[in-house]
Order: sequence, then C-alpha cells, then structure tokens
Amino acid sequence: MADEQAGAAPEPGTADAGRSADKSGQGVVAAFGQSLKTLRTRAGMEREELGRRLGYSASTIASFEQGRRIPPPRAIARSDDELDAGGLLKVWTDQLDKAQYPVFFQGMAELEKKAAELLAYDTLVIKGLLQTEEYMRAVLSNRRPPLDAETIEQRVSARLARQVIFDRRPAPLLSFVMCESVLRREFGGKGVLRGQLEHLLLIGQRRNVEIQVMPLNNADHAGLEGPFTVITREDGKRFVYVEAQGTSALETDPKQTVLAAARYGIIRSQALTPRESLELIEKLLGEL
Repeated sequence: MADEQAGAAPEPGTADAGRSADKSGQGVVAAFGQSLKTLRTRAGMEREELGRRLGYSASTIASFEQGRRIPPPRAIARSDDELDAGGLLKVWTDQLDKAQYPVFFQGMAELEKKAAELLAYDTLVIKGLLQTEEYMRAVLSNRRPPLDAETIEQRVSARLARQVIFDRRPAPLLSFVMCESVLRREFGGKGVLRGQLEHLLLIGQRRNVEIQVMPLNNADHAGLEGPFTVITREDGKRFVYVEAQGTSALETDPKQTVLAAARYGIIRSQALTPRESLELIEKLLGEL
C-alpha cells in the first residue's frame, strides 16, 4: 500500500514540532498561515513574542505563517487564545489534520479514528500502524522517485499520529496478518529490523491486538491478490481499503465488503496462531 509502504510521514524533528503538507493540502496550509500572520499583526505581536508564548522559535512561527509546516493541534489552540482570535484559528484544526495525508489516504485516516474493528493483511512491509519511527523512515526513504526530506518527515509524523488507535477507549479490535517475508526484510539495516520486531512483540501482548504470520512454506494461501484492510465503523458500516502505486480504492458495496472479510478470515485461518506468530518473531529476533 502506497501510504503504508513508502508513503506518509512528517518533517525533521518531533511529531509535535510541526508537520508539512502534501501538495494536495498546500492550499489549506497556506490559507491558515495567512490567517495566523494577519491575526498576529493585528494583535501587534512579533513572531519572537508569539513563539515565546507557544514554546517555539521565531523561525518556526515563520514556517507556520508561510505554509511550510503544519502546527500541531495544541499550537493552533494556543495561538487562537494568545491572539484573541475568537476561534478563527481553531476552525482550521480538522482541515489541517487532513492536509498532512496524501489525498488518496485521507478517507482511510478518518475511518481509522472511528473503527470498531480493523483487519489488515500485508505482503510487502509491516503495516504502518505497527511500524516504529525508524522503520517508517527506512521504508519511506526507499520510495522512487525519492520523496523530499520535508515530505518524509510529514508522513512519519502523520503515521505516528495514527497509532493513537491502540490507546483509544473503548478499544477497537485489531487484527494483523503479514507474510513472513516482511519480517525478514532489513529496511534500514539489522538494527532497525531488530527494533521493529521487538515492537511487534510488545504490541502483540495487548488484549485487543492479534498479530499473525503467514509462513513462507504454506501450501495454501488465500491472499495472493495482495494487501487490503477491512474496517468496520462503530455504527456497523464496513469498508475495504486497497492501495497501490499511489492510488487507492475505498469499497463500500456490501457484497464486496462481506467477501473481503470472508477472505480475510480464510487468510487468518491459514496463518500461524497469534501465539505461534509471536514465537516465530522471537526466533527471527534471535537470529539477527
């Protein structure tokens, strides 16, 4: 999947330090930046002063105003309060959140926030929701044509933000099946893979998470059509998401979603059990 494989991340620094927009969201980011600058100027406040109040440098405030970085939600809210904007900046929060994702992934990112159940099958890389930050950077750096540094950083930040799904209450049911080959690919080197496998072992201990591995030596394999994700929303509506080569499809037809869920069930039955899968991951970790 493009966003999962070599697709979505933030700019240098921590996720909270700011996010840059994909081309599709640049207009929104630029409009917010102009609003921020206008309100700051109206308040008679220099960038240095606003930065001091928010905990940022003047250059970071400039990057927000010039549309080069997306401020995190807390910075948007604080700016609104400090500049007495009366909510004029806060109304941009949701649009700026969407702007950090490529257009083809925005719908899926919203669905993840409302998922009661998520079933994911992957064949090329570890699912983005399960990736460590180092693994994300290694995967995104393999993209061809190459992504610029700012886009890589933005997409790392966006992907990390999606991982709050693991801490949501009530906890959604999360099931991941991956081909054994993805656990053997040394993106970023042995150290990165080691950290990623350790992370899988930790995540796999959560009561609402099941991680399963499809062994390379399986004679039966119902997942030959490639990776896909089935999401069931809290209201019971089901979606199937498929992504490849920078394009995506979000299927809502009940017949297709039922078939996809059934196919996932077959794949899961053919894979190692969660216990066997974690044992395999431990074995692979010991071989590094």
